[in-house]
Amino acid sequence: MAITLTPVAFQRVQRFVAETGALGLRFGVTRTGCSGWGHVADLAREQRQDDTVFEQEGVKIFVDADSLSLVDGTEIDFGKQGLSETFLFRNPNATAECGCGESFTTEADLA
Repeated sequence: MAITLTPVAFQRVQRFVAETGALGLRFGVTRTGCSGWGHVADLAREQRQDDTVFEQEGVKIFVDADSLSLVDGTEIDFGKQGLSETFLFRNPNATAECGCGESFTTEADLA
């Protein structure tokens, strides 16, 4: 599988990378919220030894080894929610989300 960007997210990441000189997008998860996992997206300033790197039309997405199984297959979008603009994640590994949508659970978490 892979991590992919929608056209809108691709344009946003491409612009961020060009403006900052970053290597690409760093994407993964962190323990958070009431459901257990939260998506994390930031600019990648370095490539780490355990990173898997996905590339879409020249834009690189860096995913650490601990996050890979939890985010593999995710489509990253970018849109407005109320007055805020934010990345949106369509993660096929998420089997449940908390009520506020900030965190998610996987099949493995339920076992």
